[in-house]
Amino acid sequence: MKKLVFTIMLSLLALTGLNAQNAKLPQGVNLKTLDGQAVLSSVIQNDGRPIIVSFWATWCKPCNLELNTIKDVYQEWQEETGVKLVAISIDDARSTNRVKPHAEGKKWPYEIYLDPNQDMKRAMNVGDIPHTFIIDGNGEIVYQHTTFVEGDEEELIEKVRELLK
Repeated sequence: MKKLVFTIMLSLLALTGLNAQNAKLPQGVNLKTLDGQAVLSSVIQNDGRPIIVSFWATWCKPCNLELNTIKDVYQEWQEETGVKLVAISIDDARSTNRVKPHAEGKKWPYEIYLDPNQDMKRAMNVGDIPHTFIIDGNGEIVYQHTTFVEGDEEELIEKVRELLK
């Protein structure tokens, strides 16, 4: 019986096409700016160009490595592809006051939002961080990756370039 239920569920998922490759960036999820202003996730836009969304936290060493590594090539990426990086901090309510000085101290040139209640994290099914997504010009999730080691940024920009072909 369990096999039958499992087979039916898989079939339904296949028929409806529900997978990460055709999911959309959630709209209407509550976030905050670094200044504490409430905004909805619909503010994450880039005029039809690709967006990289990176979930991170101040205490996460691989997250900081990813965002620092990309910082060094970000301006070139923007000039070449028009990509925008949006960093969403999942620091909780106890540590969100550290996010702004942390990001400013690193001189990150990204749009940064706070997700203190982890609503966006849940909406995008994020488990481990860093969890990085590429969103195409139509708002569809076309790629996602967890963890970061040096060199992963090259794979990321290659995926963005593929979108533009």
